[in-house]
Amino acid sequence: MSFFFDGEFLKYSIIIPTLNEEKLLPNLLEQLNKSSVKEKYDFEIIISDGGSSDKTVEIARTYSDIVKVYVDKEKQNIAKGRNEGFRFSKGEILIFLNADVLLEDAEKFFAYIEKHFVNSGYAAMTCKVKVFKDEEKLSDMIFHSLYNSYFYMLNLTGVGMGRGECQVIKRKYFELVEGNNINLDAGEDFDLFKRIRKHGNILFANNLCIYESPRRYRKLGYSGVTWSWIKNSISIIFRNRSLSKEWEQVR
Repeated sequence: MSFFFDGEFLKYSIIIPTLNEEKLLPNLLEQLNKSSVKEKYDFEIIISDGGSSDKTVEIARTYSDIVKVYVDKEKQNIAKGRNEGFRFSKGEILIFLNADVLLEDAEKFFAYIEKHFVNSGYAAMTCKVKVFKDEEKLSDMIFHSLYNSYFYMLNLTGVGMGRGECQVIKRKYFELVEGNNINLDAGEDFDLFKRIRKHGNILFANNLCIYESPRRYRKLGYSGVTWSWIKNSISIIFRNRSLSKEWEQVR
């Protein structure tokens, strides 16, 4: 996979794909730009925008090192967004985050990666995902508890799984598998870790947590989201393609 950098590498590249994320993106960028974190850890922030019609790009340029806006006339998806962000990156460790997430503790997040991942034999890392604390309901607690345990077991048994909300990958492995499969409109996160797992182990950081917006669950319901995940995962395993022709945008 080609990229546009030929200088010295940094330690980390944080790559965030966006599309009309003016409401939630500022929260994540403000968290990452806190002086205590920014000064201590060597990272760049790359926003890979798919052609937002709101103020996402304007906001991104205030907080980020690189803002890349791309518009694919044929079809856009989050896999293309992540790959496009990678092409402009210079980090040895790639941290892919969704725009609607927050780190539980940014300092703890980077400290854990430094201690347990950077110099380890692991190829990639992921962690638990929960709903924003101030919006969490009992159904959210139950669902995420079950799914976090399920994803932990998938990695423990060698299947490989990391939700797109947070995927930490060593650059050489991302390049080795040639990044995300841009032909997948859903399940690209599962597919990427499944392919990486063939070349190295994946660390599930059970004591780290990412918080996500519950907007998709509120609109589609847990049954709808779960069914979409299951059918696309099965299709990727047996047919190497997703059943969904596009991932519905929920804002």
